[in-house]
Amino acid sequence: MKAGVGLVLTLFLAISLPVYSQVSVTTSRNDNSRDGQNLSETVLTPGNVNVNSFGKLFSQAVDGYAYAQPLYVPNVVINGTAHNVVFVATEHDTVYAFDADSNTGGNASPLWKTSFINPGHGVTTASSNDVGCDDIVPEIGITGTPVIDIAAGSIFLIAKTKENGKFVQRLHALDITTGKERSGSPVVIKAKVRGAGDGSNNGVLTFNPLRQAQRAGLLLQNGTLFIVWASHCDNQPYHGWLISYDSTTLAQKGVWNTTPNGGLGGVWQGGTGLAADSNSSLYFATGNGSYDHNQNGFDLSDTIVKVGQRTNGALQLMDYFTPYNQDYLAANDMDLGSGGVLLLPDQGAGAPHRHLLVSVGKEGSIYLIDRDHMGRYNTNDNSQIVQDLENAIGGVWATPAWWNNNLYFGGIFDNLRQFSFDPGTGLMSTTSVFESPESFAFPGPVPTISANGANNAILWILQTDDFGAGSSVLRAYDANNVSSEFYNSGQNFNRDNPGGAVKFTVPTVVNGKVYVPAVKQLSVYGLLGQSRTHH
Repeated sequence: MKAGVGLVLTLFLAISLPVYSQVSVTTSRNDNSRDGQNLSETVLTPGNVNVNSFGKLFSQAVDGYAYAQPLYVPNVVINGTAHNVVFVATEHDTVYAFDADSNTGGNASPLWKTSFINPGHGVTTASSNDVGCDDIVPEIGITGTPVIDIAAGSIFLIAKTKENGKFVQRLHALDITTGKERSGSPVVIKAKVRGAGDGSNNGVLTFNPLRQAQRAGLLLQNGTLFIVWASHCDNQPYHGWLISYDSTTLAQKGVWNTTPNGGLGGVWQGGTGLAADSNSSLYFATGNGSYDHNQNGFDLSDTIVKVGQRTNGALQLMDYFTPYNQDYLAANDMDLGSGGVLLLPDQGAGAPHRHLLVSVGKEGSIYLIDRDHMGRYNTNDNSQIVQDLENAIGGVWATPAWWNNNLYFGGIFDNLRQFSFDPGTGLMSTTSVFESPESFAFPGPVPTISANGANNAILWILQTDDFGAGSSVLRAYDANNVSSEFYNSGQNFNRDNPGGAVKFTVPTVVNGKVYVPAVKQLSVYGLLGQSRTHH
């Protein structure tokens, strides 16, 4: 290397890199395992997360309900200045980029914002009345958590619009530095599969942009975007759809349907995105609906599904697990797919099961499953899987979190529960080892972990029991023992009120701050007196 080049490179690095190690949160639940953990948090500790030294620093107004998890990228150069940026998507069909550390001066306004509606030309969000359902109120725009490709500088999302009486869903790819559409963006969501199921015509099922709700977070894996759909309430006809796109060209690559010859089988997962392993296999849970796979059919409701991608991009079923009481679950609206799928870290060479997943649905039964041999369907019981803890917790509309051989579950009408995992036996404790002092109503909390490796672990939740009527409560617990609470925003409500509660929302904890989505607001928490971090 020439001396001049080396000097330039050194100066560039000195200017562009932060003074401490920075972390990005670019996808639902922090990574494609959907474990909800950030193991590189060096600022927030059990010693300083308390009402005296930690609280709300500022908030930013947005134009709608924020169901999606905020995403975070450090050192994004916007208009010539490097910012740590938090991205927020709303049901009013707007994406915002805010400075993540300050709302003063030039950062009082969004760094950029992009809207996908144009009321003057008849383009609006869909309303709750349009879909005949109040699961999302008062409008439907962007619901699923977007995903960011840092190398490409793109944020991907699905926006639903009503255009002069017709309903459209589009995949958008925006430049994270400007908010402008990337080349080839947007793409209208269209799909067809063969099938005689609900809403079919001449043996073909066609994607219905009005009926289908895009709730679960987007997945980006090895240059491919994977997106799933469910419904608004159970308003039929609808199906569970999985559609994949090339992340560079946005060309559609594959389409797969959960119930091609039946109905329902949506993929909700409380908003959590599909999980993916290092071999590019996808994992997700389906909801109530038709099931006949045990009779050589193709319908897979109330099932944990493993899907792979062929070299030509086609999607194919690889394996699955269906509880023995699938009929009961479907008949009693006890969707397995209300909760997401968590992939545990790969176990050691001598472990009984190298690759495991955990999932829980409305019934509150915890399923620990070998991802290499998922067990499929057993008529009498679930003895073919690694562990089946029947009705162990309250029903779950969320995804568990993982840290240091602990699993954390937030069920409804139940306490937050911590279970231990034994790597030697490959089994969970059969009952919780610790539980929070508080119990939670619907929809239950979604646990998130911040830690510095194996130290200073904090479990964070948003309590959203009062969605539609009151405020969220941000809570922080000792992740070693969740019976100990460090902080909650009600301890100094006037200072720390997060804003109106939105169900299923998840805080994003990164680089010394906590980002809380709410009704028409993003609230930012951190150590008091420290409004900015270094760039």
